[in-house]
Amino acid sequence: MEKENHTMLMNFILLGFTDNQNLQLILFVTFLLIYIASLTGNITLMALIYGSPNLHTPMYFFIGNLSFLDLWYSSVYSPKILVNSISEDKSISFGGCAAQFFFSAGLALSECYLLAAMAYDRYVAITNPLLYATYMSRKLCTGLVTLSYLSGFINATIMTIKTFILSFCNGNIIDDFFCDLPPLVKLSCNVPESYQSVLFFILVSNVIIPLALILASYVLILAAILKIRSTEGRLKAFSTCASHLTAVTLYYGSILFTYSRPSSSYALKRDKVVSVFYTVVIPMINPLIYSLRNEEVKKTLKKTKSRLFWHQLLNFLASPEDC
Repeated sequence: MEKENHTMLMNFILLGFTDNQNLQLILFVTFLLIYIASLTGNITLMALIYGSPNLHTPMYFFIGNLSFLDLWYSSVYSPKILVNSISEDKSISFGGCAAQFFFSAGLALSECYLLAAMAYDRYVAITNPLLYATYMSRKLCTGLVTLSYLSGFINATIMTIKTFILSFCNGNIIDDFFCDLPPLVKLSCNVPESYQSVLFFILVSNVIIPLALILASYVLILAAILKIRSTEGRLKAFSTCASHLTAVTLYYGSILFTYSRPSSSYALKRDKVVSVFYTVVIPMINPLIYSLRNEEVKKTLKKTKSRLFWHQLLNFLASPEDC
């Protein structure tokens, strides 16, 4: 019966990284610090963008939405990783596994589209600077972000349904720290060709095509930069793209490495490390990429710190009774 009907499975077991208690404690502290840094960085960046009129531009509108995605993305994984690191019960219900899979896929695919929209924004800014505000209207920016979310979660719905109607007859032990596609496929005793075709279609339409659009945008951007006569002008134009290029390289590199290979070549232990990078580490470092490499954000952060300092000082001086 177990081979014929996957609904007999009530839960899965997430093995995580190790069963050594000392290492589990180290991992708990490490992932807790990463999660706190991710929350702090993304919330701070969103607050800066929302509260600073000088950052109310299309570019920062997209960056703010990327921070929102990263904040949500890391929250899909980190709490469960932290619980499993200190708990003997490493189970996750069938429904919980499906929900985690759905949200992780939806957010990941949405980010692919959002990064493509950000590349288009940089293309317009550099090739048509005088008409930038006209072309990148609030209506267009909102539409691109909305389309990113809709496309991501529609395709995630298809992936989730197709994956969780498979027959999981090879046990319920997932050799990973979350419900990801490769380990779930490993548990299935029969992966139909139609399923492989659906995954290939989603990979091409949601990852390869957005990446191709990003590369095409940067070819045109590079051509426009080379036409700039002054070296200073070229460097200034390129600096506006450097953060986005870094984020695209890190994100797409890890995504393609994990999901663009045939299931027969999956090496779960090796893929765990890559999965940690794009699920937990990238949401933490993206705010750093877009703040440390961005002079306008750094100036705004310094001004905000200065205002907070003087506000606290004035409150202290105005309340002598607290002394």
